[in-house]
Amino acid sequence: MKSATLPPLRVAPELRQEAEAVLRDGESLSGLMEQSLRGEVNRRRMQAEFIARGLASREDAKRTGVYFTVDESLAGLDAILAKHKPGAQ
Repeated sequence: MKSATLPPLRVAPELRQEAEAVLRDGESLSGLMEQSLRGEVNRRRMQAEFIARGLASREDAKRTGVYFTVDESLAGLDAILAKHKPGAQ
């Protein structure tokens, strides 16, 4: 597949200087911009999926009438964390 170009990005000179100042060895400004774009696309995709799961859960609760308290939800999350802590069985 051919690569595509994105529109040029105009920024304040100060932002460009700040971006250049944090480049790692061998990293280009283009590489940083691409990595940043990929990260933002991924965050937005995950956020949309999270919202979809929440809405589906809400609909399931309405349909079944089964709801969980905050304490029940937090206890479930605590159990998951405890299970994945180093040294946990």
